[in-house]
Amino acid sequence: MAKGGYRGGPMGGINANMIKQAQKMQQDMLKMQEEMENKTYDATVGGGMVKAVVNGKHTVVSMEIKPEAVDPEDVEMLQDMIVAAVNEAMRKAEAEANASMSKLTGSLNLGSLGGLF
Repeated sequence: MAKGGYRGGPMGGINANMIKQAQKMQQDMLKMQEEMENKTYDATVGGGMVKAVVNGKHTVVSMEIKPEAVDPEDVEMLQDMIVAAVNEAMRKAEAEANASMSKLTGSLNLGSLGGLF
């Protein structure tokens, strides 16, 4: 037996400090999620012809289309620009969410949780 006796228990090596750390991380994650949902992300394509704005809930908030982008002879080009702008704005929102999550979990040593993960 290790010096100091058995410190295990039903949760293995998890102690009160680890539980507090996990609870703080949960609170931080909820706060981050709320902040992310309220932020907006935009993308412009076609040399500024089409701009899409989405929020952190991945909902399109607004769309701006310059009149010169509307060519009745080439509706497909406008459709492609709209799709590209929305996809790029969504990519930005996802990238920021991933970066924020990495900041929260990056310093956490998951291996110290007694093999739970």
